[in-house]
Amino acid sequence: MRRSCLTTASLLAALILSACNSANDTLQPGKAAPGAQPPAQGQAAATPTSPAPATSATGITAPQPGVPATAGTTPTVSPAQTAAVLGKMRLQIAPIVGASVEAATPLTQRLAARAKESGITLAGSANQTATHVLKGYFSTITEGKDTTVIYVWDVYDPAGNRLHRINGQQKAPSAKGAEGWAAVQPATMQAIADQTIAQLTNWLAGRPGGS
Repeated sequence: MRRSCLTTASLLAALILSACNSANDTLQPGKAAPGAQPPAQGQAAATPTSPAPATSATGITAPQPGVPATAGTTPTVSPAQTAAVLGKMRLQIAPIVGASVEAATPLTQRLAARAKESGITLAGSANQTATHVLKGYFSTITEGKDTTVIYVWDVYDPAGNRLHRINGQQKAPSAKGAEGWAAVQPATMQAIADQTIAQLTNWLAGRPGGS
């Protein structure tokens, strides 16, 4: 009788211990569930799915890290628009300041030719219909065998308000044995005229209405 009681008590204790172990396995989140197979050696883990782009309350999708923003495009002016702007211009070329007559003559002649080629109308000195007045200021520097012509152009409206400034310099070999304006050859002044009209037309084309 005593032996039977001991056997029964041992069985109860074994059942209680087994139940506790099962409950402990269930409560441990890091332990694999029964029957689950570990990933095979060398098998890559599942790649997490990228989150969807965040959307603000205004409905605008927020940019994602590493994705460059699209740059804005700069509006361009068509050749027809440029021609229309230049066609409205009536340019008066004021007397050149600082240059000799011999140097100023090929300059003004080339300015007039290039202006007409660009579609710009030239206004005479007594013509009050000019929309722009171009005034030039010149000087020279002779160094060794080269002479540099330094120039500044101011663009005015008919009321005398300065609208734009063009400046630069042109270096060229001096005429043999000469210095100052006597050393400046006609080709140098013609090159300055080409650069001046090119910069003037670029400025006009970039201004609304060409004014």
